[in-house]
Amino acid sequence: MSVNLKDKIALVTGASRGIGYFTALELAKAGAHVIACARTVGGLEELDDAIKAAGGSATLVPFDLSDMNAIDALGASIFERWGKLDILVANAGVLGVISPIGHVEAKVFEKVMTVNVTATWRLIRSVEPLLMRSDAGRAVILSSAAAHRCRPFWGPYSASKAAVEALARTWAGEAQNTPLRITSVDPGATRTAMRAQAMPGEDPDTLPHPREVAKAILPLVGPDVTETGKLFVVRENKLVDYRMPE
Repeated sequence: MSVNLKDKIALVTGASRGIGYFTALELAKAGAHVIACARTVGGLEELDDAIKAAGGSATLVPFDLSDMNAIDALGASIFERWGKLDILVANAGVLGVISPIGHVEAKVFEKVMTVNVTATWRLIRSVEPLLMRSDAGRAVILSSAAAHRCRPFWGPYSASKAAVEALARTWAGEAQNTPLRITSVDPGATRTAMRAQAMPGEDPDTLPHPREVAKAILPLVGPDVTETGKLFVVRENKLVDYRMPE
């Protein structure tokens, strides 16, 4: 499916590697100017080179999502330069540890919640007015099957992704009567550094490449999208509508 994003401004967090990197690249290939955010400067620079090689353009914004003042400043900077935002892909997240709940250190739990949940809320608050200035604002919030499976030893990550989905659904309900469309995406098991951290004995070659996941996500940011408040699951490089309980 071809998606035309010419003249669109897109913000992607966690853009220095994995799903964020390739989603940013796909957005640029489709014509969007990409605002790429991540902590790793080297990864952002590699992304910039790839985007330029594909004929696209990007603005690199290296910062840590635990810096809430930086998130607020990002929204202000986007307004000053472009006056709007068309696309948000909130992809950045951390795993924390795989451990019994009672053994998780407080600082680890707090970091997972800060980066995965609080930063997502702060990002929504910062850019919502900009998305409302677009004629077809689109937001994609990356989730995980962990939000529903609640597998033993995955407590902090599972709880954080359940919270992120709740934020996305609530936000979608609030924006129902506006042009803004908001969806969540569970990318499924993907060949990423986080997956390797969680499943160290797994053969990464058996997993889908993040490039394919990014291509599956791309249609959700197109101007013809009507769905909002839904969770989509990437399976066999295609989006599947996950039926939420009422």
